Amino acid sequence: YHPDRILIEPSGVGKLSDVIAAVQNAHLEVQLNSFVTVVDALKAKMYLKNFGEFFENQVAHAGAILLSRTAECPEKRLDETVAMLRGLNEHARIVTTPWKDLTGEQLLSTMEGSRDLVAEVLEEIAHEPHHEHHHHHHDHEHDEHEHDHEHDHEEHEHHHEHDEHCTCGCHDHDHEHEHHHDHDHEHHHHDHDGHCCCGHDHDHDADEVFTSWGKETTHKYTEAELNAALTALGDVTLGTVLRAKGIVPCADGGEWLHFDYVPGAPEIRRGAADYTGRLCVIGSELDEERIAALFGVNEK
Repeated sequence: YHPDRILIEPSGVGKLSDVIAAVQNAHLEVQLNSFVTVVDALKAKMYLKNFGEFFENQVAHAGAILLSRTAECPEKRLDETVAMLRGLNEHARIVTTPWKDLTGEQLLSTMEGSRDLVAEVLEEIAHEPHHEHHHHHHDHEHDEHEHDHEHDHEEHEHHHEHDEHCTCGCHDHDHEHEHHHDHDHEHHHHDHDGHCCCGHDHDHDADEVFTSWGKETTHKYTEAELNAALTALGDVTLGTVLRAKGIVPCADGGEWLHFDYVPGAPEIRRGAADYTGRLCVIGSELDEERIAALFGVNEK
């Protein structure tokens, strides 16, 4: 036999960690590419109480948790179930959308590792032509920097090249950096205008320059509520919001609301469901607690 996939479904009262170890110890020429646990959204607390360590083990080792019977589950109870599961597994992808609203392809991609929305938006920013938002987060006041060396930085030729993984110290903190010329100096990261002052023409990775806030939610939104939240992102006291993106369930049922936001231009459209509601805001010096409140989700 030459199967494309082998599915292993153990008994309900079993440890996922034991199944994983058994396959690994068999030294088979296979790749373990997904660990999935199905949890009844209405009975999760009961199963945790009755099956204790077995339930905890299956949840803790899952890469994806598929919640069943979510269509019958009130939103408050669903949130409580998700919070309980998050307490056991911080990183698993939790499917809260009724399965009938998802395609097989969506479920499979979620089981095998659906892309993180924050990473997706950061990649979009990074691939913009020499993205002009590069130093947006320096529009705020800066502490005054003083150079500890007495020579003009530009008088010295630097013999190293910088790429997106530059370690010249012009990112989130100052540090000492050795150059090929015969002196060490403390290298401060930006001048008073917010421009990179390391003396080199190079780009930074988007995740080095921007901060991000991302959240999964089961909350349902009306189009008006979502538009109000996106419009409020323009408030400068929230920080500098560069981009926002997400997909959330619609309060009037059926379709989901997909949104994209650039400063002053929110865009909302209706489309297919996602495995759960997802929100993402990219910018700098973000007030995450107030942004969470805008979208009606708990930051903790």
